[in-house]
Amino acid sequence: MIVEIPDLDVIFGLVLAFIGGLVTLFVYSRLKSISASNDQTKADSERLEFYERQLIDLKIKLDAINLDNLSFSQEIPQNIVRNEEKPVQVVPEQVPNPPRVERAPNMSSDNIVEAVLRLITDRSRTSRDIQITLGKSREHISRTMKKMTDDGLVQRNTNAKPYSYSITQNGLSRLSGTSQTAQTIAPQTS
Repeated sequence: MIVEIPDLDVIFGLVLAFIGGLVTLFVYSRLKSISASNDQTKADSERLEFYERQLIDLKIKLDAINLDNLSFSQEIPQNIVRNEEKPVQVVPEQVPNPPRVERAPNMSSDNIVEAVLRLITDRSRTSRDIQITLGKSREHISRTMKKMTDDGLVQRNTNAKPYSYSITQNGLSRLSGTSQTAQTIAPQTS
């Protein structure tokens, strides 16, 4: 079998193409690493700027705290010339007091039940109305109303939202029973 050896020009062209491919691969890998390091450098610089801003904010807060703790009763240096002027009378600024909301005093569960029953004797009310009037939390009033509904003291109207509560006959009898008990106890203690 006879193998033909290609011309020298063909061999030289193949070698040049191979070397060109290696050079291209080398240049591509270098450019890729440079661009990757630029991306990493950009991310690092953004992170560094973020932490720098955080440090500046902390420094400002620390300076404010130090100013609060600084005592102004320190002596004024003698090299500062004092101007003798009339003392200025400082009038404190009058800040209007916010309207005071009267809250119900701490009550036991029986007192809460009685207060709710008294509230809903004239008309039905929502739990929000009861909460605002008694000054108790939403959760507390919700639990109380559920217990009173289960006990049959109030009736929940589920036809409209928010639900409203009205007093039942059992509630009226309990309310009248506690009123009579309070009236019989009051004269004895007097």
